[in-house]
Amino acid sequence: MKNAPARMLIVDGDIKMSTSLRSIFEQQEYTVTGAWDGEQGLHLLTRMPAYDIVLLETAIPRKNGFDVLREARLAGVTTPIIMLTFQANANDKLRAFDIGADDYVTKPFHIEELAARVKAMLRRSSLPAEHPSDTYDFGSLHVNFSSHTAHRNGDAVRLTAKEFDILRYFIEHRGRAVSRRQILRNIWGIPFDVSTRTIDRHVSALRKKIEPDPEDPTWIKTVYGVGYRFVQRPCHEAKLHPVPAPGYYGHT
Repeated sequence: MKNAPARMLIVDGDIKMSTSLRSIFEQQEYTVTGAWDGEQGLHLLTRMPAYDIVLLETAIPRKNGFDVLREARLAGVTTPIIMLTFQANANDKLRAFDIGADDYVTKPFHIEELAARVKAMLRRSSLPAEHPSDTYDFGSLHVNFSSHTAHRNGDAVRLTAKEFDILRYFIEHRGRAVSRRQILRNIWGIPFDVSTRTIDRHVSALRKKIEPDPEDPTWIKTVYGVGYRFVQRPCHEAKLHPVPAPGYYGHT
């Protein structure tokens, strides 16, 4: 049986750009909804049914993309969000990641690159039945990386896509100290050195959701002067699948 088309929301004030992206992704069998300003985008993003993926421009009327992203995350939206922007500086990129972006694409870009990033994001947040053992248990927490679900004693624990990525990276490297620089490079794809507390804030948020006592963490330990170390051994080994590397679009 054929899977239902992925539901995409595009929030971009550039009508020409938004229309072009909508046409391209509809040709690839996505179900696409468009919004021209931040308030409309936030309204659509926070209503039901949820979208599977969001493309969010930073510079949009009425409410900018950063504010839309922040308010959506505060409202509990965990949908993967890819930011689109003409701003390529490191601080804007880190700002986006800091408030909950899952990826960040700078205009102009190759449409093939954007499409590859969208597919990779959907693959990580999908529910592939062929990988039922892609799970990890520690303490009272059960995590399924295939379905992007987590439960504690049967109750759902809501993690963002980025928090799943961070937790998976820690588990992949359990028992070893991983630096903030390694996390930036491997989770966010930022290969340069930046002084930031972004990682610490994301880890703090993750600890609040999975640790019995976030102030005295059991599993995600701080390695002072270095970064973090995940210390617990698994009950079930996760099958970890590599995400393909991204494959120029957006000139005005």
